[in-house]
Amino acid sequence: MYDWANSVYSLVITSTIFPVYYNSVTQSEDLGDKVNFFGIEVVNTVLYSYSISFSFLVIALISPLLSGIADYSGKKLAFMKLFAYMGSMACVGLFFFDGSNLEFGIICSVMASIGFSGSIVFYNAFLPEIATEDEMDFLSARGFSLGYIGSVILLVLNLAMVQVPEVFGLTDGGEAARWSFLITGIWWIGFAQIAFRFLPDNPYHRKVKKAIFFKGYREIKRIFKVVRKTVVTRRFLLAFFFYSMGVQTIMYLAATFGDKELMLPGDKLILTILIIQLVAIAGSYLFAYVSKMFGNKLSLIIMVLVWLLICGAAYYVVNEYQFYALAFFVGMVMGGIQSLSRSTYAKLIPAETTQHASYFSFFDVTEKLAVVFGTFSYGFIEQITGNMRNSALFLGLFFLVGLGFLLLVRIPKLEFKPSFT
Repeated sequence: MYDWANSVYSLVITSTIFPVYYNSVTQSEDLGDKVNFFGIEVVNTVLYSYSISFSFLVIALISPLLSGIADYSGKKLAFMKLFAYMGSMACVGLFFFDGSNLEFGIICSVMASIGFSGSIVFYNAFLPEIATEDEMDFLSARGFSLGYIGSVILLVLNLAMVQVPEVFGLTDGGEAARWSFLITGIWWIGFAQIAFRFLPDNPYHRKVKKAIFFKGYREIKRIFKVVRKTVVTRRFLLAFFFYSMGVQTIMYLAATFGDKELMLPGDKLILTILIIQLVAIAGSYLFAYVSKMFGNKLSLIIMVLVWLLICGAAYYVVNEYQFYALAFFVGMVMGGIQSLSRSTYAKLIPAETTQHASYFSFFDVTEKLAVVFGTFSYGFIEQITGNMRNSALFLGLFFLVGLGFLLLVRIPKLEFKPSFT
């Protein structure tokens, strides 16, 4: 249910309405797509790419320490709440962003991103504590599916608000967009209460002791040494790092690509993201079953190959129907690769450990650094070439390298007995 709660942020704020709204309010007759950010002139979409990079860099730097402290003190749930509240309140703050206060809008979007990413660090670490190994693939897929369903429901409401604002007592689509940011924040923290109510709080009954900061740091250092010496885990994290650079960047910047390169109106961009979300529900379960039949490794390899084809095709997309077709394939592999990556890593954690947040910090930091490098590369290539299509094509290199490392990973195939009781 926390997937249901927080996925509205990743869909409404990062993927659809906010990027379109941001582009519209940061365009001007005098400067075109240039904006002034704290005295620095930069292209609006480049600034947005860099802001995403910065937010994930922050969480990548602090989450290992926080997760070590959370494991040592038994406060995973408390840290998860802290970041969830911060992120949801930042979404509420975006209600006051109207283009004239660019710095405020960027700061709120960065804080929302940090809150979302930080809460996921601790949320993912609960998976080994609430599911047996044979349940992890399907439970992970179920979480992502619920997230897609919940976010689509809210997005449909927000789309109606943007399309016919007068029905909702609003003046125009811009005001409707700002209300959608407010509703997203309320939805996020409201439904998060279900997860907060039922997730186990300190299941190993740890007590907070003095010098917890340094204990948490030492725990992270110890587990890093273990991960580094474990060949299969190290190779999987390298593969995950490279293909995640492509996956996460496409997820965050697909709407800006459609807006800038194809000149698609906001409603068609949102329709594209709806296609992705709905197909992703099926994709999550499809590749969970492929994994059941043929193993996690082959399932992941198939998805990475599809992502490679997507990057190549994106360079040649010229109309909305081709964009919709591309969105279908993105959705099919987006849900599958996220849920299966999470459950695959959970299986690689030593069964005897109780330091789940610390172990999952490496998974989450790998993903966050992938976003940092991916979105920064995307923005940088656009800046130096002046063409976002070159950025999309370049992402294919990340998938190719990730595929190479994935081929070296030996993931044991297990017999799965799905159960959600």
